[in-house]
Amino acid sequence: MLSSGFLLTLFFVTLVIAVLSGLIFLMPSVPVKYIRLHLTLLLLPVIVGVIGLITINGREVIGIFALDKLAWLVGAFVLALGFIIQKFSARYLLGDRNYRKYFPLYTFTTVFASIGWLSNDLRLMVICWGLTLFCLTQLIRLNRSWKVPAEAAKVSARSFIIGWVALLLAVVVFFIGTGDWVIDPSQDYDVSMSYGLKLIVDLLLVIAVIIPAAQYPFQSWLIESVVAPTPVSAIMHAGIVNAGGIILTRFSPVFDNNIALTLLLIISSISVLIGSGISLVHVDYKRQLVGSTMSQMGFMLVQCALGVYSAAIIHLILHGIFKATLFLQSGSIVKRFNIPTPPNVKRSYAWTVLGRTLAVVIAIIFFLTSSHTPYTLISAFILAWSLSVSWNQMVALNRGMMGRVIGIVMLIIVALVYVVTHEVFVNILNSVYMVTPHPPLISVIICVAILVLGSIFSIWVARRRSSIAFAKVYLWLVKIGEAKFKSVESHPNYLKNYL
Repeated sequence: MLSSGFLLTLFFVTLVIAVLSGLIFLMPSVPVKYIRLHLTLLLLPVIVGVIGLITINGREVIGIFALDKLAWLVGAFVLALGFIIQKFSARYLLGDRNYRKYFPLYTFTTVFASIGWLSNDLRLMVICWGLTLFCLTQLIRLNRSWKVPAEAAKVSARSFIIGWVALLLAVVVFFIGTGDWVIDPSQDYDVSMSYGLKLIVDLLLVIAVIIPAAQYPFQSWLIESVVAPTPVSAIMHAGIVNAGGIILTRFSPVFDNNIALTLLLIISSISVLIGSGISLVHVDYKRQLVGSTMSQMGFMLVQCALGVYSAAIIHLILHGIFKATLFLQSGSIVKRFNIPTPPNVKRSYAWTVLGRTLAVVIAIIFFLTSSHTPYTLISAFILAWSLSVSWNQMVALNRGMMGRVIGIVMLIIVALVYVVTHEVFVNILNSVYMVTPHPPLISVIICVAILVLGSIFSIWVARRRSSIAFAKVYLWLVKIGEAKFKSVESHPNYLKNYL
Protein backbone atom coordinates (compact mmCIF):
# COMPACT_ATOMS: atom_id res chain seq x y z
CA MET A 1 0.00 0.00 0.00
CA LEU A 2 1.29 3.47 -0.90
CA SER A 3 2.27 5.65 2.03
CA SER A 4 0.53 8.97 2.68
CA GLY A 5 3.82 10.83 2.36
CA PHE A 6 4.51 9.36 -1.07
CA LEU A 7 0.97 10.12 -2.26
CA LEU A 8 1.20 13.70 -1.01
CA THR A 9 4.53 14.19 -2.82
CA LEU A 10 3.14 12.64 -6.01
CA PHE A 11 0.04 14.80 -5.70
CA PHE A 12 2.08 18.00 -5.55
CA VAL A 13 4.32 16.92 -8.41
CA THR A 14 1.28 16.37 -10.64
CA LEU A 15 -0.20 19.71 -9.53
CA VAL A 16 3.03 21.50 -10.47
CA ILE A 17 3.01 19.76 -13.86
CA ALA A 18 -0.60 20.86 -14.45
CA VAL A 19 0.16 24.46 -13.47
CA LEU A 20 3.27 24.63 -15.69
CA SER A 21 1.28 23.15 -18.55
CA GLY A 22 -1.29 25.93 -18.20
CA LEU A 23 1.43 28.58 -18.20
CA ILE A 24 3.07 27.06 -21.29
CA PHE A 25 -0.24 27.40 -23.13
CA LEU A 26 -0.01 31.19 -22.65
CA MET A 27 2.91 31.30 -25.10
CA PRO A 28 1.67 32.40 -28.57
CA SER A 29 4.15 30.05 -30.25
CA VAL A 30 2.51 27.01 -28.67
CA PRO A 31 -0.14 25.58 -31.04
CA VAL A 32 -3.77 25.54 -29.95
CA LYS A 33 -3.77 21.75 -30.29
CA TYR A 34 -1.54 21.67 -27.20
CA ILE A 35 -4.73 21.96 -25.13
CA ARG A 36 -5.23 18.20 -25.59
CA LEU A 37 -1.95 17.48 -23.79
CA HIS A 38 -2.85 19.99 -21.09
CA LEU A 39 -6.14 18.22 -20.44
CA THR A 40 -4.32 14.89 -20.19
CA LEU A 41 -1.92 16.33 -17.62
CA LEU A 42 -4.87 17.69 -15.63
CA LEU A 43 -6.03 14.12 -15.07
CA LEU A 44 -2.87 13.14 -13.20
CA PRO A 45 -3.62 14.86 -9.85
CA VAL A 46 -7.22 13.62 -10.07
CA ILE A 47 -5.98 10.04 -10.31
CA VAL A 48 -3.62 10.55 -7.35
CA GLY A 49 -6.47 12.09 -5.33
CA VAL A 50 -8.74 9.11 -6.03
CA ILE A 51 -5.95 6.69 -5.04
CA GLY A 52 -5.49 8.62 -1.79
CA LEU A 53 -9.23 8.49 -1.14
CA ILE A 54 -9.32 4.73 -1.63
CA THR A 55 -6.16 3.79 0.25
CA ILE A 56 -5.99 6.17 3.22
CA ASN A 57 -7.47 5.21 6.58
CA GLY A 58 -7.86 7.53 9.55
CA ARG A 59 -6.13 10.89 9.78
CA GLU A 60 -2.44 11.53 9.24
CA VAL A 61 -0.66 14.85 9.68
CA ILE A 62 2.32 15.42 7.38
CA GLY A 63 3.94 18.80 7.97
CA ILE A 64 1.36 21.50 7.28
CA PHE A 65 -1.10 19.06 5.71
CA ALA A 66 -3.73 16.81 7.29
CA LEU A 67 -4.73 13.84 5.16
CA ASP A 68 -8.00 12.04 5.74
CA LYS A 69 -10.94 10.85 3.66
CA LEU A 70 -12.47 14.34 3.58
CA ALA A 71 -9.25 15.98 2.36
CA TRP A 72 -8.76 13.54 -0.51
CA LEU A 73 -12.48 13.51 -1.37
CA VAL A 74 -12.77 17.29 -1.66
CA GLY A 75 -9.39 17.63 -3.37
CA ALA A 76 -10.24 15.00 -5.98
CA PHE A 77 -13.74 16.48 -6.47
CA VAL A 78 -12.46 20.01 -7.08
CA LEU A 79 -9.80 18.88 -9.56
CA ALA A 80 -12.12 16.43 -11.35
CA LEU A 81 -14.79 19.08 -11.82
CA GLY A 82 -12.12 21.51 -13.01
CA PHE A 83 -10.93 18.96 -15.58
CA ILE A 84 -14.47 18.42 -16.91
CA ILE A 85 -15.05 22.17 -17.22
CA GLN A 86 -11.75 22.73 -19.02
CA LYS A 87 -12.53 19.81 -21.33
CA PHE A 88 -15.84 21.50 -22.15
CA SER A 89 -14.17 24.91 -22.56
CA ALA A 90 -11.63 23.62 -25.08
CA ARG A 91 -14.34 23.71 -27.72
CA TYR A 92 -16.88 26.09 -26.17
CA LEU A 93 -14.42 29.01 -25.88
CA LEU A 94 -12.57 28.32 -29.13
CA GLY A 95 -12.28 31.59 -31.03
CA ASP A 96 -12.42 33.79 -27.95
CA ARG A 97 -9.61 36.37 -27.97
CA ASN A 98 -8.77 35.37 -24.37
CA TYR A 99 -8.82 31.66 -25.16
CA ARG A 100 -5.29 30.96 -23.89
CA LYS A 101 -5.80 32.88 -20.64
CA TYR A 102 -8.84 30.91 -19.48
CA PHE A 103 -7.09 27.59 -18.95
CA PRO A 104 -4.26 28.73 -16.65
CA LEU A 105 -6.82 30.61 -14.54
CA TYR A 106 -9.10 27.58 -14.39
CA THR A 107 -6.13 25.47 -13.36
CA PHE A 108 -4.93 27.93 -10.71
CA THR A 109 -8.46 28.22 -9.27
CA THR A 110 -8.87 24.49 -8.74
CA VAL A 111 -5.26 23.89 -7.65
CA PHE A 112 -5.36 26.55 -4.93
CA ALA A 113 -8.75 25.30 -3.73
CA SER A 114 -7.60 21.69 -3.53
CA ILE A 115 -4.42 22.62 -1.62
CA GLY A 116 -6.42 24.76 0.79
CA TRP A 117 -8.75 21.94 1.73
CA LEU A 118 -5.78 19.58 2.33
CA SER A 119 -4.12 22.08 4.64
CA ASN A 120 -3.69 21.51 8.37
CA ASP A 121 -2.27 25.00 8.95
CA LEU A 122 -4.97 27.66 9.05
CA ARG A 123 -2.61 30.25 7.59
CA LEU A 124 -2.07 28.17 4.46
CA MET A 125 -5.82 27.55 4.17
CA VAL A 126 -6.55 31.29 4.32
CA ILE A 127 -3.86 32.09 1.75
CA CYS A 128 -5.07 29.41 -0.66
CA TRP A 129 -8.70 30.48 -0.22
CA GLY A 130 -7.74 34.09 -0.99
CA LEU A 131 -5.84 33.04 -4.12
CA THR A 132 -8.81 30.93 -5.23
CA LEU A 133 -11.15 33.93 -4.95
CA PHE A 134 -8.61 36.16 -6.72
CA CYS A 135 -8.36 33.76 -9.67
CA LEU A 136 -12.14 33.50 -9.86
CA THR A 137 -12.43 37.30 -9.97
CA GLN A 138 -9.90 37.39 -12.81
CA LEU A 139 -11.95 34.81 -14.70
CA ILE A 140 -15.08 36.95 -14.36
CA ARG A 141 -13.36 40.09 -15.69
CA LEU A 142 -11.21 38.40 -18.33
CA ASN A 143 -13.08 40.03 -21.22
CA ARG A 144 -11.70 43.52 -20.57
CA SER A 145 -13.20 45.01 -23.73
CA TRP A 146 -16.72 44.54 -22.33
CA LYS A 147 -17.53 46.82 -19.39
CA VAL A 148 -20.27 44.59 -17.97
CA PRO A 149 -17.97 41.79 -16.71
CA ALA A 150 -15.70 44.45 -15.22
CA GLU A 151 -18.60 45.78 -13.15
CA ALA A 152 -19.57 42.26 -12.13
CA ALA A 153 -15.97 41.57 -11.10
CA LYS A 154 -15.96 44.69 -8.91
CA VAL A 155 -19.07 43.53 -7.06
CA SER A 156 -17.64 40.03 -6.67
CA ALA A 157 -14.27 41.35 -5.50
CA ARG A 158 -15.84 43.52 -2.81
CA SER A 159 -17.88 40.61 -1.51
CA PHE A 160 -14.92 38.23 -1.64
CA ILE A 161 -12.69 40.65 0.25
CA ILE A 162 -15.24 40.98 3.05
CA GLY A 163 -15.62 37.20 3.32
CA TRP A 164 -11.88 36.54 3.12
CA VAL A 165 -11.04 39.19 5.71
CA ALA A 166 -13.67 37.67 8.01
CA LEU A 167 -11.99 34.27 7.67
CA LEU A 168 -8.55 35.82 8.22
CA LEU A 169 -9.73 37.59 11.36
CA ALA A 170 -11.35 34.38 12.62
CA VAL A 171 -8.01 32.58 12.27
CA VAL A 172 -6.11 35.43 13.95
CA VAL A 173 -8.55 35.56 16.87
CA PHE A 174 -8.34 31.78 17.15
CA PHE A 175 -4.55 32.08 17.42
CA ILE A 176 -4.88 34.79 20.07
CA GLY A 177 -7.17 32.54 22.08
CA THR A 178 -5.21 29.30 21.71
CA GLY A 179 -1.68 30.24 20.66
CA ASP A 180 -1.90 27.73 17.81
CA TRP A 181 -2.47 27.89 14.04
CA VAL A 182 -3.82 24.34 13.95
CA ILE A 183 -7.22 23.05 15.03
CA ASP A 184 -6.89 19.99 17.23
CA PRO A 185 -10.02 17.80 16.76
CA SER A 186 -9.56 16.21 20.19
CA GLN A 187 -9.34 19.47 22.15
CA ASP A 188 -12.26 21.06 24.01
CA TYR A 189 -12.16 24.70 22.93
CA ASP A 190 -14.98 25.63 25.30
CA VAL A 191 -12.36 25.15 28.02
CA SER A 192 -9.18 26.30 26.28
CA MET A 193 -10.73 29.50 24.83
CA SER A 194 -12.61 32.27 26.56
CA TYR A 195 -16.30 32.58 25.72
CA GLY A 196 -15.86 36.04 24.19
CA LEU A 197 -13.05 35.09 21.82
CA LYS A 198 -14.82 31.91 20.77
CA LEU A 199 -18.01 33.89 20.06
CA ILE A 200 -16.03 36.33 17.89
CA VAL A 201 -14.45 33.44 15.95
CA ASP A 202 -17.82 31.79 15.35
CA LEU A 203 -19.52 35.02 14.24
CA LEU A 204 -16.66 35.76 11.84
CA LEU A 205 -17.00 32.24 10.46
CA VAL A 206 -20.69 32.87 9.79
CA ILE A 207 -19.76 35.94 7.72
CA ALA A 208 -16.96 34.04 5.99
CA VAL A 209 -19.28 31.23 4.79
CA ILE A 210 -22.50 33.05 3.92
CA ILE A 211 -20.80 35.44 1.45
CA PRO A 212 -19.30 32.86 -0.96
CA ALA A 213 -22.53 30.85 -0.58
CA ALA A 214 -24.44 33.92 -1.87
CA GLN A 215 -26.77 34.00 1.11
CA TYR A 216 -29.15 36.90 1.59
CA PRO A 217 -28.26 39.79 1.61
CA PHE A 218 -24.94 38.90 -0.08
CA GLN A 219 -26.42 37.25 -3.16
CA SER A 220 -25.62 40.13 -5.52
CA TRP A 221 -22.11 38.92 -6.45
CA LEU A 222 -23.43 35.61 -7.78
CA ILE A 223 -26.26 37.35 -9.64
CA GLU A 224 -23.83 39.80 -11.26
CA SER A 225 -21.43 37.03 -12.26
CA VAL A 226 -23.85 35.41 -14.74
CA VAL A 227 -22.46 37.70 -17.45
CA ALA A 228 -19.28 35.62 -17.40
CA PRO A 229 -19.02 32.66 -19.80
CA THR A 230 -20.92 29.62 -18.61
CA PRO A 231 -17.73 27.61 -17.83
CA VAL A 232 -16.83 30.35 -15.33
CA SER A 233 -20.25 29.98 -13.70
CA ALA A 234 -19.68 26.23 -13.62
CA ILE A 235 -16.23 26.49 -12.00
CA MET A 236 -17.78 28.42 -9.11
CA HIS A 237 -19.33 25.15 -7.94
CA ALA A 238 -15.92 23.45 -7.67
CA GLY A 239 -15.42 24.13 -3.98
CA ILE A 240 -16.13 27.89 -4.10
CA VAL A 241 -19.83 28.72 -3.61
CA ASN A 242 -20.11 25.49 -1.65
CA ALA A 243 -16.93 26.10 0.36
CA GLY A 244 -18.93 27.00 3.48
CA GLY A 245 -19.65 23.35 4.17
CA ILE A 246 -15.94 22.48 3.99
CA ILE A 247 -14.84 25.44 6.13
CA LEU A 248 -17.39 24.74 8.87
CA THR A 249 -16.52 21.04 8.84
CA ARG A 250 -12.85 21.83 9.42
CA PHE A 251 -13.78 24.36 12.13
CA SER A 252 -16.33 22.01 13.75
CA PRO A 253 -14.36 21.68 17.03
CA VAL A 254 -14.59 25.48 17.39
CA PHE A 255 -17.94 26.31 15.77
CA ASP A 256 -20.36 25.60 18.59
CA ASN A 257 -21.86 28.84 19.92
CA ASN A 258 -25.62 29.27 20.36
CA ILE A 259 -25.66 32.83 19.05
CA ALA A 260 -23.63 32.02 15.92
CA LEU A 261 -25.60 28.84 15.23
CA THR A 262 -28.91 30.68 15.60
CA LEU A 263 -27.75 33.46 13.28
CA LEU A 264 -26.59 30.96 10.66
CA LEU A 265 -29.87 29.01 10.87
CA ILE A 266 -31.99 32.14 10.41
CA ILE A 267 -29.96 33.57 7.52
CA SER A 268 -29.78 30.22 5.74
CA SER A 269 -33.50 29.47 6.17
CA ILE A 270 -34.48 32.86 4.79
CA SER A 271 -32.06 32.36 1.89
CA VAL A 272 -33.66 29.00 1.05
CA LEU A 273 -37.01 30.73 0.52
CA ILE A 274 -35.64 33.79 -1.29
CA GLY A 275 -33.44 31.70 -3.58
CA SER A 276 -36.40 29.49 -4.49
CA GLY A 277 -38.47 32.60 -5.20
CA ILE A 278 -35.79 34.11 -7.46
CA SER A 279 -35.54 30.89 -9.46
CA LEU A 280 -39.33 30.91 -9.96
CA VAL A 281 -39.90 34.53 -11.05
CA HIS A 282 -36.94 35.05 -13.39
CA VAL A 283 -37.07 33.95 -17.02
CA ASP A 284 -33.30 34.10 -17.59
CA TYR A 285 -32.06 30.52 -17.31
CA LYS A 286 -28.76 31.37 -15.62
CA ARG A 287 -30.52 33.57 -13.05
CA GLN A 288 -32.84 30.66 -12.32
CA LEU A 289 -29.76 28.53 -11.65
CA VAL A 290 -28.31 31.26 -9.42
CA GLY A 291 -31.52 31.37 -7.37
CA SER A 292 -31.47 27.60 -7.09
CA THR A 293 -27.82 27.67 -5.94
CA MET A 294 -28.64 30.29 -3.33
CA SER A 295 -31.43 28.08 -2.01
CA GLN A 296 -29.37 24.88 -2.05
CA MET A 297 -26.41 26.49 -0.31
CA GLY A 298 -28.81 27.79 2.33
CA PHE A 299 -29.96 24.26 3.05
CA MET A 300 -26.34 23.06 3.12
CA LEU A 301 -25.53 25.67 5.79
CA VAL A 302 -28.64 24.61 7.74
CA GLN A 303 -27.20 21.10 7.74
CA CYS A 304 -23.90 22.47 9.08
CA ALA A 305 -25.64 24.49 11.80
CA LEU A 306 -27.46 21.33 12.90
CA GLY A 307 -24.15 19.46 13.03
CA VAL A 308 -24.76 17.01 10.20
CA TYR A 309 -21.51 17.79 8.42
CA SER A 310 -21.37 14.51 6.52
CA ALA A 311 -24.75 15.30 4.92
CA ALA A 312 -23.53 18.81 4.09
CA ILE A 313 -20.41 17.43 2.38
CA ILE A 314 -22.51 14.97 0.36
CA HIS A 315 -24.88 17.80 -0.51
CA LEU A 316 -22.14 20.17 -1.69
CA ILE A 317 -20.47 17.53 -3.88
CA LEU A 318 -23.65 16.25 -5.54
CA HIS A 319 -25.00 19.77 -5.95
CA GLY A 320 -21.69 20.95 -7.39
CA ILE A 321 -21.73 18.24 -10.05
CA PHE A 322 -25.41 18.74 -10.83
CA LYS A 323 -25.34 22.53 -11.03
CA ALA A 324 -22.08 22.66 -13.00
CA THR A 325 -23.73 20.35 -15.54
CA LEU A 326 -26.76 22.63 -15.81
CA PHE A 327 -24.54 25.69 -16.34
CA LEU A 328 -22.51 23.95 -19.04
CA GLN A 329 -25.66 23.08 -20.97
CA SER A 330 -27.26 26.51 -20.45
CA GLY A 331 -25.99 27.78 -23.80
CA SER A 332 -28.00 25.19 -25.70
CA ILE A 333 -30.95 24.72 -23.37
CA VAL A 334 -34.34 24.50 -25.04
CA LYS A 335 -37.26 25.26 -22.77
CA ARG A 336 -40.00 22.70 -23.03
CA PHE A 337 -42.98 24.03 -21.19
CA ASN A 338 -45.25 21.14 -20.37
CA ILE A 339 -48.13 23.39 -19.32
CA PRO A 340 -51.26 21.25 -19.19
CA THR A 341 -54.51 22.46 -20.63
CA PRO A 342 -57.27 23.45 -18.17
CA PRO A 343 -59.14 20.13 -18.56
CA ASN A 344 -55.90 18.23 -17.88
CA VAL A 345 -55.30 20.35 -14.77
CA LYS A 346 -58.71 19.38 -13.43
CA ARG A 347 -58.06 15.71 -14.13
CA SER A 348 -54.67 16.03 -12.41
CA TYR A 349 -56.08 17.46 -9.17
CA ALA A 350 -56.78 14.05 -7.63
CA TRP A 351 -53.27 12.89 -8.54
CA THR A 352 -51.82 16.06 -6.99
CA VAL A 353 -53.70 15.45 -3.73
CA LEU A 354 -52.56 11.82 -3.76
CA GLY A 355 -48.94 12.91 -4.24
CA ARG A 356 -49.09 15.38 -1.37
CA THR A 357 -50.66 12.80 0.90
CA LEU A 358 -48.01 10.21 0.05
CA ALA A 359 -45.27 12.81 0.58
CA VAL A 360 -46.57 13.69 4.05
CA VAL A 361 -46.99 10.03 5.03
CA ILE A 362 -43.47 9.10 3.84
CA ALA A 363 -41.97 12.11 5.63
CA ILE A 364 -43.74 11.17 8.89
CA ILE A 365 -42.56 7.56 8.59
CA PHE A 366 -39.02 8.79 7.89
CA PHE A 367 -39.03 10.98 11.01
CA LEU A 368 -40.57 8.34 13.28
CA THR A 369 -38.18 5.59 12.16
CA SER A 370 -35.04 7.74 12.49
CA SER A 371 -33.40 9.52 15.39
CA HIS A 372 -35.67 12.33 16.56
CA THR A 373 -33.11 15.08 16.05
CA PRO A 374 -33.59 18.62 14.71
CA TYR A 375 -31.87 17.58 11.50
CA THR A 376 -34.26 14.68 10.84
CA LEU A 377 -37.20 17.01 11.50
CA ILE A 378 -36.03 19.49 8.86
CA SER A 379 -35.04 16.63 6.56
CA ALA A 380 -38.55 15.21 6.86
CA PHE A 381 -40.00 18.56 5.84
CA ILE A 382 -37.61 18.87 2.88
CA LEU A 383 -38.38 15.27 1.89
CA ALA A 384 -42.12 15.94 1.89
CA TRP A 385 -41.68 19.09 -0.17
CA SER A 386 -39.32 17.44 -2.68
CA LEU A 387 -41.56 14.42 -3.15
CA SER A 388 -44.60 16.64 -3.62
CA VAL A 389 -42.90 18.78 -6.28
CA SER A 390 -41.39 15.75 -8.05
CA TRP A 391 -44.74 13.95 -8.04
CA ASN A 392 -46.45 16.96 -9.60
CA GLN A 393 -43.87 17.30 -12.38
CA MET A 394 -43.38 13.62 -13.17
CA VAL A 395 -46.75 12.08 -12.34
CA ALA A 396 -49.70 14.39 -11.64
CA LEU A 397 -49.24 16.71 -14.63
CA ASN A 398 -48.15 13.97 -16.98
CA ARG A 399 -50.43 12.99 -19.81
CA GLY A 400 -52.12 9.61 -19.84
CA MET A 401 -51.91 6.65 -17.51
CA MET A 402 -48.77 5.31 -19.21
CA GLY A 403 -47.00 8.63 -18.71
CA ARG A 404 -47.89 8.60 -15.01
CA VAL A 405 -46.68 5.01 -14.61
CA ILE A 406 -43.36 5.92 -16.24
CA GLY A 407 -43.13 8.93 -13.92
CA ILE A 408 -43.66 6.73 -10.84
CA VAL A 409 -41.01 4.27 -12.06
CA MET A 410 -38.54 7.12 -12.63
CA LEU A 411 -39.20 8.46 -9.11
CA ILE A 412 -38.45 5.02 -7.64
CA ILE A 413 -35.25 4.66 -9.70
CA VAL A 414 -34.03 8.13 -8.69
CA ALA A 415 -34.79 7.37 -5.04
CA LEU A 416 -32.82 4.09 -5.20
CA VAL A 417 -29.85 5.78 -6.88
CA TYR A 418 -29.87 8.47 -4.20
CA VAL A 419 -29.96 5.92 -1.37
CA VAL A 420 -27.03 3.95 -2.84
CA THR A 421 -24.99 7.12 -3.50
CA HIS A 422 -25.72 8.43 -0.03
CA GLU A 423 -24.57 5.18 1.58
CA VAL A 424 -21.31 5.22 -0.42
CA PHE A 425 -20.49 8.74 0.73
CA VAL A 426 -21.49 7.99 4.32
CA ASN A 427 -19.07 5.05 4.37
CA ILE A 428 -16.30 7.27 2.98
CA LEU A 429 -16.88 10.02 5.56
CA ASN A 430 -17.47 7.64 8.46
CA SER A 431 -13.82 7.85 9.56
CA VAL A 432 -13.64 11.67 9.42
CA TYR A 433 -13.68 13.24 12.87
CA MET A 434 -16.37 15.94 13.17
CA VAL A 435 -17.59 17.63 16.34
CA THR A 436 -21.36 18.01 16.41
CA PRO A 437 -22.69 21.39 17.60
CA HIS A 438 -25.85 21.67 19.68
CA PRO A 439 -28.02 24.58 18.51
CA PRO A 440 -30.74 25.75 20.92
CA LEU A 441 -34.12 24.13 20.42
CA ILE A 442 -35.74 27.54 19.94
CA SER A 443 -33.37 28.18 17.00
CA VAL A 444 -34.41 24.95 15.33
CA ILE A 445 -38.08 25.82 15.89
CA ILE A 446 -37.51 29.24 14.31
CA CYS A 447 -35.74 27.59 11.34
CA VAL A 448 -38.62 25.13 10.80
CA ALA A 449 -41.17 27.93 11.22
CA ILE A 450 -39.43 30.07 8.60
CA LEU A 451 -39.38 27.20 6.11
CA VAL A 452 -42.93 25.97 6.79
CA LEU A 453 -44.67 29.33 7.15
CA GLY A 454 -42.69 30.77 4.25
CA SER A 455 -43.77 27.89 2.04
CA ILE A 456 -47.40 28.21 3.12
CA PHE A 457 -47.30 31.96 2.49
CA SER A 458 -45.81 31.45 -0.98
CA ILE A 459 -48.56 28.97 -1.89
CA TRP A 460 -51.22 31.36 -0.56
CA VAL A 461 -49.80 34.29 -2.53
CA ALA A 462 -49.39 32.21 -5.70
CA ARG A 463 -53.10 31.33 -5.64
CA ARG A 464 -54.01 35.04 -5.59
CA ARG A 465 -52.22 36.32 -8.66
CA SER A 466 -54.51 39.32 -8.98
CA SER A 467 -53.86 40.47 -5.41
CA ILE A 468 -51.60 43.32 -4.27
CA ALA A 469 -49.65 40.89 -2.07
CA PHE A 470 -48.74 38.76 -5.08
CA ALA A 471 -47.61 41.80 -7.06
CA LYS A 472 -45.44 43.09 -4.21
CA VAL A 473 -43.78 39.73 -3.54
CA TYR A 474 -43.27 39.07 -7.24
CA LEU A 475 -41.70 42.45 -7.97
CA TRP A 476 -39.52 42.28 -4.84
CA LEU A 477 -38.13 38.90 -5.89
CA VAL A 478 -37.54 40.21 -9.41
CA LYS A 479 -35.71 43.24 -8.02
CA ILE A 480 -33.33 41.38 -5.69
CA GLY A 481 -32.65 38.82 -8.41
CA GLU A 482 -31.65 41.47 -10.95
CA ALA A 483 -28.15 42.77 -11.53
CA LYS A 484 -27.51 46.46 -11.09
CA PHE A 485 -27.92 48.71 -14.14
CA LYS A 486 -24.18 48.96 -14.90
CA SER A 487 -23.99 45.18 -15.15
CA VAL A 488 -26.71 44.88 -17.78
CA GLU A 489 -26.20 45.50 -21.48
CA SER A 490 -28.59 43.91 -23.94
CA HIS A 491 -26.23 44.42 -26.88
CA PRO A 492 -22.53 44.51 -25.89
CA ASN A 493 -21.15 47.75 -27.27
CA TYR A 494 -17.68 46.32 -27.84
CA LEU A 495 -19.13 44.07 -30.58
CA LYS A 496 -19.86 47.17 -32.70
CA ASN A 497 -16.19 47.22 -33.61
CA TYR A 498 -16.68 43.97 -35.50
CA LEU A 499 -19.63 45.18 -37.57
